[in-house]
Order: sequence, then structure tokens, then C-alpha cells
Amino acid sequence: MFSLKKRGLLPVLVLTLAAGLQAAPKLRLVSTTVGPVSVNTGASPAQQTVEAYNAGDGSLGLAVSTSANWLTAALGAPRPCSLREGQCTPINISFNTASQARGTYTGFVTVSDPNALDAPQTISVTVNVGGAIPDSVNLYVAPNGSADQLRFTTNSLLRSTANTQSGGPWLSLALEGSGSFRFQFPYRIQAQHLEGMAEGTYNGTLAVIDSAVTQENKTVNVTLRVTSQPIARPSQSLVGFKMAAGAAKQTVPVLISNGGLGDLTVSGVTATTASGGNWLTAETAPNGIVNVSADVNGVAAGSYRGTVTVNSNAANGALAIPVNLEVVAAGPPQGVYGGVLNSANFDDGFAPGSVVAIFGEQFTNAAPVSATAVPLQTTLGGVRVLVNDVAAPVFFSSYNQVNFQIPYETVPGEAIVRVEREGTRGNPLAINVNARAPRIIQVGNYGVIVNQDGSLPMPGGRPARPGQVITIYAVGLGATSPAVGTGEGAPAAEPLARVTSPPRVILGNAFQGAEVLQPIFVGLTPGLVGLYQVNVILPAETPTGDVFISLEGDDYRSNVVLLQIQE
Repeated sequence: MFSLKKRGLLPVLVLTLAAGLQAAPKLRLVSTTVGPVSVNTGASPAQQTVEAYNAGDGSLGLAVSTSANWLTAALGAPRPCSLREGQCTPINISFNTASQARGTYTGFVTVSDPNALDAPQTISVTVNVGGAIPDSVNLYVAPNGSADQLRFTTNSLLRSTANTQSGGPWLSLALEGSGSFRFQFPYRIQAQHLEGMAEGTYNGTLAVIDSAVTQENKTVNVTLRVTSQPIARPSQSLVGFKMAAGAAKQTVPVLISNGGLGDLTVSGVTATTASGGNWLTAETAPNGIVNVSADVNGVAAGSYRGTVTVNSNAANGALAIPVNLEVVAAGPPQGVYGGVLNSANFDDGFAPGSVVAIFGEQFTNAAPVSATAVPLQTTLGGVRVLVNDVAAPVFFSSYNQVNFQIPYETVPGEAIVRVEREGTRGNPLAINVNARAPRIIQVGNYGVIVNQDGSLPMPGGRPARPGQVITIYAVGLGATSPAVGTGEGAPAAEPLARVTSPPRVILGNAFQGAEVLQPIFVGLTPGLVGLYQVNVILPAETPTGDVFISLEGDDYRSNVVLLQIQE
């Protein structure tokens, strides 16, 4: 039987296919957001423009569409770019919000080209009809010097006067940052507990002037309650779903944390919808989690709104969390531009063998599924990921995320990634693959690093100690000897899979006094796929506290994370 592999033609074929894709045009947008744009009720904002350009070869053949009836988009004639060298195509975005009721509306402009890499892309467009400044604000703080705030964005530099009836100057309006070239000005209404303020209710006003939107020039009534009771704070002020018809139910966890004193107890949740039927449900889970779910079975394409109400013993009472649902027509899988990220710290550092996540939509209509055995298979739940048209091992598949391993055979340089669902291929996304691109696995600012006793040297764990061995876990360290097959678990006995060009460990930085350490082992973690470990001994004179740590080779460097060290 004829064998491409035996005749050495498989690498040539892969390179040829990749080269053909790399010769395609590449879609780039100068911006992917418009707004928030504030406008008076009964009016429409001025036209906005986003520029598109080609970062590849050939020519773009663009088309645009919108998701909302108050939003339209049209392509203008190519012209010199405003913010870069070369030619750009203007995408002119127009509004028809005169009949919209007061509120915040978000729609999407889709920019597509079937022959371009990194297409389609979407532009999020947000409009505040009636302005962004509320008529009244209720804020809650504990009597311990804490603060509460409400944020909004407007299109004008504002002037304001704060007045309080009692309790001192606890109320303020502050500009956060200096805005942008699109004239976005983020503001914060803040109430601060001051020394001597007893528990109780305090009233104040903010007189706002100088907004170009007349409805934003107003007096805002602010009520502050100082309380020693719990205060419920949701991790998300808005939950949004975008789902295709026929997709499996999706769930978003919302953490309800306590911004006050005492113990917060969530007693129940209810879900209501304004239209579209009973697509929204919610339920409580341990550790203050509320799981918000959307099920689009039988729901027609369109936009829908709902509310999840969280009942608790908090001083701020029932917490109402708005939920938006956008149901779109079924189509091929679609990865998001910029949505291919390594799994360690979710940036764009990739190497052969890296464990990677791709984000998008319509990757599968089935429920999420995880691989349960090694070696990993290249199809999971009907989903494949192709890297330069070579099927990659898959760890996890769901509607909007797939985790996979970049094949070790991938040649460094530009690579093309796409998702395939039940034989239907999605859009191609370009990434850059390096020979080595180590990334320490990160939780917050801390690295996933393990002490000899199995504890983690981060808050809530146990600090590392000088003279002891720590194990740093990472991805993207590249080739090993002996080589390990793509999707296969690393050997558990000698010869272990050691990295052929091991990094140095950099402890500290220029401010702390960096120290260069030579690891005692760098290689793939036995039995696992794509997970590397770096074992190193902390010197006796190691600085204590939160210390920076990273990996460095002659031509590569990892992310920098924190490590807790204590004598």
C-alpha cells in the first residue's frame, strides 16, 4: 500500500497545505468595540467608523451584517488608514435608536470574508439610550473603612458637586483613567465609610453638569447604608449567553461573595424571563455559587432578556442579576480571533506539544465531555482540532471551548488552527509556534508550584522553605529525549522524557536581586500529556515573602509568577 509517511511525503504535504493557507489574506480590525455611546431618548447617535485592513497576502473581500434592528453597517471605499500605515476599509456603523426605550443595548457587527484567515470577526456595539448616569444609587458598606461604588462610562468630561446631609464627605465622583481616542470616559460613584460613621442610613446628592447628552445633566440621589450585616456582591453584574439553535444547555457560575460582616447565607434563587418562554433556570451550589443556565430548545433566533433573583440574609436584600440571551442560526464551528490561548496563563505563547484552549461557538451541540484515557484521541464528542490540517489530540470539548495539544510534529512558524464538528470545518485562525515557549501554570498571580509535602506555596497553602525542593509545573518546553508521541503519556520510569534544552530558574528580579538556579530535573511529568515539571532546590539564602520566579533559556523566557517563601 502506498504510504506518505514511509516515502517522507507527509511533512512535505503538511508544509504545502500550511503554505497555501498562509498565502491567504488576514483580516485585522483596528478596534472590536464601539461605545458605550450615550444618547438622549428619542434620538440616534452619530455614525461611528471602525477600520479593517489586510495583514496577509492577496485582497480582502469583506461583507458585514448586524444582529440588531437598531444597528446597521456598510463598507466604505478603501482609503489610507487613520492610525497605521497602508490602506484600510472603513466600516461605517449607523444607529436607529429613536424608538428605543431608556436602557443599555448591545448589538454586534460581523465582518466576514470566506477566504481570509482570522475571519469572521465581530464588533461589539453598545448604546446607552437616555444616558449612562442613573437617577438614583443605593450603596452598602461595613463600618470598617470599606467602600462601595457604581461605575459608568460616558462620552463627555463631567463636572460634579457632591453633597451629603450627614456623616461627612463620604460621597465622590471620580474619573478612572483619561479616556481613549474614542472619547470614552469611565467614572466611579463611590461611597466611603469614614471614621466615626455609625451604622445607619445616609443620604447625599451628586449634581452632574457639562455632559453633551442633556439627560445626563441631573442630580443623582445617593443612599448609603452602613451595616454590620452581610452584603451580597455578585462576581458578574450581567450574565450573557450567545447560543445557536439546537445547542445543549449552557451554565455560567456566579459567585455571591460577602462584602460585609457576619456570615452570608444564600437561601434561594428564582429565574424569570421577559420573553422567549422558560429558557432560563438557576440553582444554588456550594461555596456561594449560583449556577445560571440557558436552554434554547424550542427558542427561535432573536434576543431575549431575563432576571435571576438571589435571596439571602444580606442587608442589600434580594439581588437581581440581569441575563441576556442571543439565539443565532445554526452554522459551522467558529473560533474567535485571538481566542487560541495556551492553557497555563492564557496568552499566545505556543510550542510543539503545548496544551492549548480555543474559544468560540458552535464547536459542538452536545454536552461538554472530557477525555478519560491516555493516549488521547483526535476526536472527542464529534469534535476535532486541526493544526496545519493535522488532527490534534483533544482533552476537552464543549460548545464554546476545546482543549487540545499542538502536535509535536508542528514546524515552528505560523500555524493554522481550526475546529471541525462532525466533519464540518470551521474558520482558520493563525498562531505563531516557537520551538520552545514555556509558560508556568498560573492561578491569579501565583504559579502552580508544589512543595515536597504536596502543599502549594500560595495564599491558603504553605510557603516554600529555603533548602527544600519545589516542583514547578509548566507547558510549552518543547522537545524531549526520549521523544514522546503526540497525545501520549510521558514515560513513568527511566529513561524519563527530559527536555533537550532545559531552562534556568530565575528567582527574584532586578528589584529583589535575581538569582539563577540550575534545576535538578526538567521534563515531562510521568504518565501525563504535555505537562512539564521543573524540580529545583531553593538555596539557603533565599529571600522570603512573595518572590518572583520564572524560567529562562538562551532564546526564550516564560511568564513571571509569584512564589511564597518563609523561613
